[in-house]
Order: sequence, then C-alpha cells, then structure tokens
Amino acid sequence: MSSGRTKADDSELSLIGIYEIGKVLGSTLDLDKALHDVLNILSSYLDMRHGVVVLADDEGHPALAAVTGMSLKLARTGALKYPFAAAAKVIATGSPMLVADPAAEPLLAECVDDGDDLDDEGVSFLCVPIKTTDKPFGALSIERPRDAAPQGFERDLRFLTMVGTLIGQTVNLHRKVIADREQLMEDNARLRKQMVHIKPTAPVRGLEDVIGTSPAMAHVFAQVQQAAPSKATVLLRGESGTGKERIAHAIHVLSPRAAKPFVKVNCAALSESVLESELFGHEKGAFTGAIGERKGRFELASGGTLFLDEIGEISLTFQSKLLRVLQEGEFERVGGTKTLKVDVRLVAATNRDLEAAVKKGEFRADLYYRLNVVPIFLPPLRDRPGDIPLLAAHFLAEFNKENGRSLGLTHRALQTLERCAFPGNVRELENCITRTATMAKGEVIDDEAFSCRRETCLSSTLWPHHEHDEPAAMPLPTFAPAPPPPPAADDEADPSERERLIQAMERCGWVQAKAARLLGLTPRQIGYALKKHDIPIREL
Repeated sequence: MSSGRTKADDSELSLIGIYEIGKVLGSTLDLDKALHDVLNILSSYLDMRHGVVVLADDEGHPALAAVTGMSLKLARTGALKYPFAAAAKVIATGSPMLVADPAAEPLLAECVDDGDDLDDEGVSFLCVPIKTTDKPFGALSIERPRDAAPQGFERDLRFLTMVGTLIGQTVNLHRKVIADREQLMEDNARLRKQMVHIKPTAPVRGLEDVIGTSPAMAHVFAQVQQAAPSKATVLLRGESGTGKERIAHAIHVLSPRAAKPFVKVNCAALSESVLESELFGHEKGAFTGAIGERKGRFELASGGTLFLDEIGEISLTFQSKLLRVLQEGEFERVGGTKTLKVDVRLVAATNRDLEAAVKKGEFRADLYYRLNVVPIFLPPLRDRPGDIPLLAAHFLAEFNKENGRSLGLTHRALQTLERCAFPGNVRELENCITRTATMAKGEVIDDEAFSCRRETCLSSTLWPHHEHDEPAAMPLPTFAPAPPPPPAADDEADPSERERLIQAMERCGWVQAKAARLLGLTPRQIGYALKKHDIPIREL
C-alpha cells in the first residue's frame, strides 16, 4: 500500500480487499484458479512485483501453488528463483517474515547470487504463514519496493496475514472435500464388490408386470390363468398396495377380450353422484354442467373388461343400482329413459372385509354374491419375503433407467428390506427404493442408506410390533405363544419348529432376547432351542 495514503484510506482499502478476496475464494472449488485470482487482487491493492503461494506437499516441503508474473507451469520448471528455504522457515515457525534488504538475509542470498533481479530492483520480501487453527501448511509471499516507510510494511504484513488465514480456510475446505470424495469412492468400490446381481426370472405370459416367484404368488398366477378365459366376475381381495390393478389387467390380457378396452374406475375416489355419472354416463341437461351427452365407463368398456377398484366403499344406494347392471346387463344414463345393454366382463377389487360388512348391513348380501364369483386373494408382501429382492431389483432398475444412474444393492441392504413389514406392501417397497436411490450419494445402496436404519422412517409407526418391545423394523410373525415343554433327550427335532426359530431370529436381527419375546419364551428357553436344533448364531 502506497505511503502517500492516509491510515483511514489504508484501512478502507484493506476491508475492500478482504471482501473481494473472500468472494473469490467462496465462489469456486477450482483451487488453482482461486489462488491465482487472489494474487491478482493483491497486485491491484499493493505495490508489489511477484506474488507467490506455496503449499506443503506430502513430505512437508513447500511447493509452488500459484504465482503472478508468469505461468505456474513455467515457474515450476525453475524459471522463478524462489526462496523456498525462507518459506519453509515461515511454515515451520508460523511467524511472518519481513526482509527489507534481501542481500543481507542468508535465506534469500541464493536468489540474489543466482542473478535474480530481486535485489537490483530494490525490493523487500514479505512472507506470512497459511494456516487455520492447526500447524501452518503453506506460505503467502510478495515482493514490493524497498522505499516504503516501515509502518507501511507493518500494515502490509497484517493485511497479508488476514489473507493468509482466508486462503488457509479455503485450502483446508478443499482438502476435506477431496478427502471426502476419495473416501466416498473407496466406500463405493468396497460396496460394489458386495453388490448383489439378481437375475430376473422368466415372466409368466400375460403376467409380465407382476413380479414374484414365491409359492403364494405362484398360486395367484395359477388362479388368474384359470379364471381369465371365462366370463365369470372376479373379486380381487387383499391389502392396499398388493398389486390388484396389475392382476386385473393381467386377467383382461389373458382373456378373449384382450383386444377390447380395459377400463378402470376407483370407486373410493368419487362421490355417489359423480360415480353414477362416470359409470352410467349422462344425457345433456341431466344436471348443472351437463352440456352434452356423455358415455359412461360401462359403455366405454363394452366388449372388454371393467375394473372397479375399492368396490367396498360404494354406498348402499349405489349398490342397488350396480346390482341391476350385473343381473340384467342393462342400465339408463343419468337423466335418460333409454335402456342400454352392455356386454362387459367385471373385475372388482377391495381391501375391506366384505363378509363383516355384510353382517353389519353395510354391504348388500345379494351384491356380494354377484361379485364374489371367483375370489382371488393377493398375499401381503410380508407373507412373501422371498419376492422382495426381485421387486427391489426391478424398482431400482426402473429408477436407474429414468434417471441415468447405475445404482446397485448390497446383500446387507437386501437383508434389511427382507426384515421390514411393509404395511403398504409392494407400493411402499417401491417408494422406499425410489426415496433411497434419490438420496444415494454414491453408486451403491448399503443397509445404512435406508431411513429405518436412521430411525427416520415415518411409516415404521404402522409396522406391527409389541409396544416397548420390538423395534419397528421387526414385524411380528405368527407363532404359537405358548412355549413347548422340554423334550426328552431322545426326542427328534421338529423341522417346522426349527424353521419357526430361524424365521424369528432373522426378523429380530439374530438377537436372542427379542426373538424370545416374539415367541413367548424366556431367553434361556430360546438358547436351549437353538442348541437343540443346531442353529448357529449369525453376526449381522
């Protein structure tokens, strides 16, 4: 800073300089560019010649990181005669260095003796450490005219010290980012070795969109293939999210009506008046807003299949109207008098206990019998854990395709999924995979990536478990609670009992105390049972 400026001027310029340098350092992760730009800013605020930033290498020796007056590449070839010994002393001691006459300083003598014009131009050498709160790991130095007053040097030294601190914070952050990235790459490389490659099974014709190889799903597939060619009404039963709509579509595809429309309606999403108009259509002027004739879903599905989802939610009044269509195959549009006949194959679905609803008078018995011609029960996901790896791989493959990713699942990740109850069934599993994949930082999903492992899975509150007993991620199996009497020494082990023990231990993460509570046993009894059946304890 020129000696002609006042103290107030220097103070204001220092603040502006620090502000500009802070903006540069915070605007990019390109460290080389940031350091070069900082030196350029210093050149505009200080009467200086060369500016240099050196950072300690892996062995602790100072190495050029940024220079002014020439390219960094040229400087590193030796074109810049830099006093590394002086910079090393500043880094080692953590104290600034001010040399008014380089010729009188042995650490700078080499630069003078080698013909560098450092001394001939009458310049002084100022150098400050680059550090944060730890040991210095670099130095910032400038050369400036020697004719400045001593107090000018002191102000410049304080200014450079602040700049050195800013540089230190930026370099430290940059190194942490690099270290984190390298650690992430190492973790991904390690996890990639643990990735499970799941080979999809050959799909059943007409059921390509329904994934499952479990005995429960094999039974469903057999029922669908048996019922599809007929005209019989099919009632799909099962919890929400078990794939009833896909099964309904498969029935249509496998039927002689496959070339005709497949029309679906969610009965729970519409009010009674709107549902009547949707299903039966309406005539022009039938109600306010009916500006024209409109065909209903029954007409649109003529010759094909009509899928009525959530059939258990319709009102008693509308049940009687639907019953007539099913019995007679005819109806009138809302506001119309003309009777229309249709040929429609009906597939209905519900997650309600219709039998209980009939007993309570909430659902017409005659409609129930009309719908419940061929009932097909879809198993909840917790009853088919063997299908979870296939489903998870399928949903992850869809996510990868849509988002240009190449994520994979580890064996531990699949184990975590298989231990979940999934009250939302396949739909919840899909959401879980999508959510976890979206938030994945690397290319591999391990067990720690799931919300349930970080106790942030809100749907875990819906999972069945003993309050204050089992963790939310461990569903209750259906075991007989009463402990069996101790068998005689010569009793043979019961294979079914062994399977129940293994299933309980797997769902409880191989923690004996938790499995004992699930089975209604004491820890001592479950320990005995494990030894009896020769079941080794697994480490997870």
